[in-house]
Amino acid sequence: MNDMELEESIEMLCRSKAEELRLVGYEYVTSKDVWNCVSHKYEKQGIPPLHQLVNDILSLKATSFMNFMTVSAYRGSSF
Repeated sequence: MNDMELEESIEMLCRSKAEELRLVGYEYVTSKDVWNCVSHKYEKQGIPPLHQLVNDILSLKATSFMNFMTVSAYRGSSF
């Protein structure tokens, strides 16, 4: 799998998780929101191995997503 295919796969996974979150009531969630939420915890240590990143996206729960969005809105774009 080349980098472009990998990027497309991660984007599809994020879109799928965003759709799942929309189904439980978070109407305006985008794939970028999902990516920001998952990748945020890796800011200092870099992007993790692919299997860990995929597991983090798949296991993202609405409550942890909303906690991230609330803190991010409170702190602003520098978060």
